[in-house]
Amino acid sequence: MKTDGPDPDIRGEYDFSDGVRGKYADRFAEGANVVVFDPDVAAEFKTRKAVDALRAHLKNGRRASGDDG
Repeated sequence: MKTDGPDPDIRGEYDFSDGVRGKYADRFAEGANVVVFDPDVAAEFKTRKAVDALRAHLKNGRRASGDDG
């Protein structure tokens, strides 16, 4: 993408001299799933540890009910 001049959103102290264009492009192209919790659910699961506990609970529930997915 060509520009007519410096990008006003890029601060002078940012150093992209060692940057690699497209480093994660292939991974991104494979697809990304983003799930946004409703505010009430997000309020209960604020940390990675809490979300991991939710995953474990869901996994155990599937195993108990015989539902694999």
